[in-house]
Amino acid sequence: MPNLDLISLDLIENFRDKDVIAGFAKKIAILAQSLKEKLVIMEVCGGHTHTIMRYGLTQLMPENIEFIHGPGCPVCVMPKNRINQAYEIAMQKDTILLSLGDMIKIPGSYGSLADARARGASVQFLYSPLQALEIAKNNPQKKVVFFAIGFETTTPMTAALVEKALQENITNLFFHINHVLVPPPLCAILDSKNSRINALIAPSHVSVISGAKIYKDIVEKYSIPAVVSGFEPVDMMESVYRLVKQKVEGGSELEIQYKRVVSMSGNLKAQALVEKYFTKRKSFEWRGLGNIADSALKLKEQYAYIDGEVVFDEILSKDSVADNRACRCGDILRGVAKPFDCKVFAKACTPSNPLGSCMVSSEGACAAYYKYGTL
Repeated sequence: MPNLDLISLDLIENFRDKDVIAGFAKKIAILAQSLKEKLVIMEVCGGHTHTIMRYGLTQLMPENIEFIHGPGCPVCVMPKNRINQAYEIAMQKDTILLSLGDMIKIPGSYGSLADARARGASVQFLYSPLQALEIAKNNPQKKVVFFAIGFETTTPMTAALVEKALQENITNLFFHINHVLVPPPLCAILDSKNSRINALIAPSHVSVISGAKIYKDIVEKYSIPAVVSGFEPVDMMESVYRLVKQKVEGGSELEIQYKRVVSMSGNLKAQALVEKYFTKRKSFEWRGLGNIADSALKLKEQYAYIDGEVVFDEILSKDSVADNRACRCGDILRGVAKPFDCKVFAKACTPSNPLGSCMVSSEGACAAYYKYGTL
């Protein structure tokens, strides 16, 4: 029987082959000579940003190709108001707040959730949303609140958790929903007067769930090419080549480079589960982008009794809160600035002392520049 670990390693290495990367770089450089305008590619996902920085892909691009980082980091796009609400819930008596990873260090008006925990709040961080079930069962006298974040990728996991809690009649588990959608903020950015973006590398993890079809309207409306790319450097270089080729040939099509994982239709079962429990919000505030219509989800009205925003409504702040003036996270998420443009980057703002969400999250552009960029 073959060693599956070695097979897996070989597959990864194939997508990091330096000769293949160099080959694509040469093909891109030759083809880019025929571009009629600068190709400004927004890589929407933070995972793609980290690949670009880690493998120095910007250095392999000709001068007329530029990467711009997008709002594809779920932690980064959470506005201070939502962080404040998580903090306010956590500080309530007989309450346990649950969330995932990077949320712990994001600063709100009162401090971060790590600060709330230091002040006596019960804040726990999960590897999987389903851990919330056991925590709720083990603490029947307390209100356990899952602060759910993420794009289309993680929404089905929250929907599965809701369904499991209802099936098991767990009455002390509540949900503060902060699930957001990819297409609306992209449209908001492309509609802005200062947008220079004329090509997209679309998120792939999102597309596994939603299907690449969610980008069709964007490609048609803005007449720009889009490629759903994998995360390895060979994936990224092939995706850039496809975008250059489309531009040179005058095309604006939606392509899937990451066909080994992504389809046009996506995971229909996951989509049905999400539709069963969630509906679109009329509007949702995004860090750096403001309020965007139909850009996020909430629990349907029949599940209001487990909706944390309803249950804790009286103690939750509702007003929008401005970011730290020195921090340019909002500009970075809109694609009008890069981390090096921020005066506090790698100075007052570091991973150990983050002023903004783009430095906190492992998917944030500032975190990628700090880890892999030249300071």
